[in-house]
Amino acid sequence: KDRKWDPHHTPRNLALAMVGEVGELCECFQWKPDAATTAGLPGWSEADREHLGEEMSDVLLYLVRLADKCDVNLAEAVLKKIDKNAAKYPAHLVNGSSAKYTAYSDKGVRAGEEG
Repeated sequence: KDRKWDPHHTPRNLALAMVGEVGELCECFQWKPDAATTAGLPGWSEADREHLGEEMSDVLLYLVRLADKCDVNLAEAVLKKIDKNAAKYPAHLVNGSSAKYTAYSDKGVRAGEEG
């Protein structure tokens, strides 16, 4: 509010700005060997971790602001999406699979469509 940026914070501008920040977030991982991008980020310096956190924060801030400007209750939307995903990807069918939901049937993953 102190910066008087609200007129510029249209949903379109916020979404596009967030995409730019996602690109900067991805740059943190670009060209690193696969072994350095596993859980825990082995071998990353504190400076690299701090930079990663800054880029993640930028993405989150734009997302929260976008939700605010669009009158979307983000916490409620997340819970609804989790419920939808649970129905779309039933645990008894998808256990260990990364196939798209269209690959599942009541008998499991269709042949040749394991992800």
